[in-house]
Amino acid sequence: MRSAIKTGLATILCAIAILVRVAFAVPSYARLPQTPQTQPPAAQTAISQVVGTIKAISGNTITLAPDKGPEVSVVAQASARILRVAPGQTDLKTAPAIPLTDLQVGDRILVRGRPSDDAKSFAASAIIAMKRSDVEAKQQADQEDWQKRGIGGLVSAVDPAAGTITISVAALGGSKTVAIQTTKDTLLRRYAPDSVQFDDAKPSALDQIKPGDQLRARGTRSAEGNGFAAEEIVSGAFRNIAGTINSVDAAMNTLTVTDLVTKKPIVVKISSQSKVIKIPPQVAQGLAMRLKGGAAGNPAGGAPGNRSADASAPSAPSGSAGPGGGGRPGGPGGYPRAGGAGGPADLQQIVARMPPATLADFQKGDAVMIVSTEGTASGGVTAITLLGGVEPILAAPSGSQAAMSLSPWNIGGGGGEDAGAEAP
Repeated sequence: MRSAIKTGLATILCAIAILVRVAFAVPSYARLPQTPQTQPPAAQTAISQVVGTIKAISGNTITLAPDKGPEVSVVAQASARILRVAPGQTDLKTAPAIPLTDLQVGDRILVRGRPSDDAKSFAASAIIAMKRSDVEAKQQADQEDWQKRGIGGLVSAVDPAAGTITISVAALGGSKTVAIQTTKDTLLRRYAPDSVQFDDAKPSALDQIKPGDQLRARGTRSAEGNGFAAEEIVSGAFRNIAGTINSVDAAMNTLTVTDLVTKKPIVVKISSQSKVIKIPPQVAQGLAMRLKGGAAGNPAGGAPGNRSADASAPSAPSGSAGPGGGGRPGGPGGYPRAGGAGGPADLQQIVARMPPATLADFQKGDAVMIVSTEGTASGGVTAITLLGGVEPILAAPSGSQAAMSLSPWNIGGGGGEDAGAEAP
């Protein structure tokens, strides 16, 4: 019985979008090229660099919010060299020099110079800058490309000798397998076990990808649809948790959840990158009806394509955040109809287009579904997606064929055969 519950829950939980976007906190194309180290060895010991986003500018002093650590005050020296680079540019030879006054709040910069003894300020000798508007434009273009040429699912097999990865992707009526073909030029990255940020993903090798991992690839699909030539792959091992909340600590941004399968408490951290959603009761009921209908051999909502089956599903507010951070209404009604056909796309699209919630919206006793990082030996996990309002879904017959049709979901938040409109 316990095994059946575990299998059923894993099936449903795989249907929760892991909305770690390609445009994560610091996109790969926003990595700034390093300044050459031309100082003699003795001087190099006192020189360091920091990367971050400009928060404020006053005269020649820049308040910088680093990617890691507290804010620092950057003082641009009179002789400081300031260069502008484009997203993705790695060579400084063609980078134009710009005046300090060209820098703006929101720009990404790499600062090279001498830190103070307390590391709270920098005397900058070089600044490499990337315009905020350029980063946003590249981010949007990259998201659209992942949307058009992306695929994702659960890894079922890996053949390092042949350079292929077999994944199971969501499709209408169930799932299908696709062979992902890699080459020596395929860029492989893997998520860190304790981070939901794409920039913390490390270069990896094919043999690091294991069955059960979640994977997202960008490239070209074969004409038959069962093959995919990958240019870029990101993978990771993630946890799926379903249970009830024991306690919420808003000050520490954590909650403790009793896992429904293991019966053990798990401390879940909510970071700035976590997707926190609470499904409205009517939408959750619609999804539960779909599961119950599938168990009876008749999916709730009637015939395939009947998107008007659940007229109670609310519309997404204008400008609500989708996977790419921009409002992308789900057709005339905003959210896709929970009771309609479309299988795996329904829950995915609903989660993607829901307005964000906060920990204040959750309380002891609430049922939740969580997709999280794998966690570390020290214990605890970081939530990627925290989904509340799921009591009706968990009460549905999770072992049914309808539940099976909702799997698998992938780290990009898209990838289903009928979910191609979702960006990673």
